[in-house]
Amino acid sequence: MWSVLWAAVRSKAPYVTFPVAFVVGLVGYHLEWFLRGDPPPTAEEEKSISEQREDRKLQEITGKDLTKVVSLKDKLEFAPRAVLNRNRPEKS
Repeated sequence: MWSVLWAAVRSKAPYVTFPVAFVVGLVGYHLEWFLRGDPPPTAEEEKSISEQREDRKLQEITGKDLTKVVSLKDKLEFAPRAVLNRNRPEKS
């Protein structure tokens, strides 16, 4: 008799555990919301990380002459030194 009972419990376990887990999650969500209360009002919404990065880059390049760049012929260090430095002739 016990084996029949355990087989039934095993086969019906997903149908029992899902509603129980759903109710526990719902109660926990509303309890947390009740305990924390409303979030404090902010004067200005926070900017996203990408917006902050763009603002920082704009501040860095403000006042620089962007037309003056290093020529690729003069710039030999295009790869990490440890990788290609063995076979590269020394700059004279």
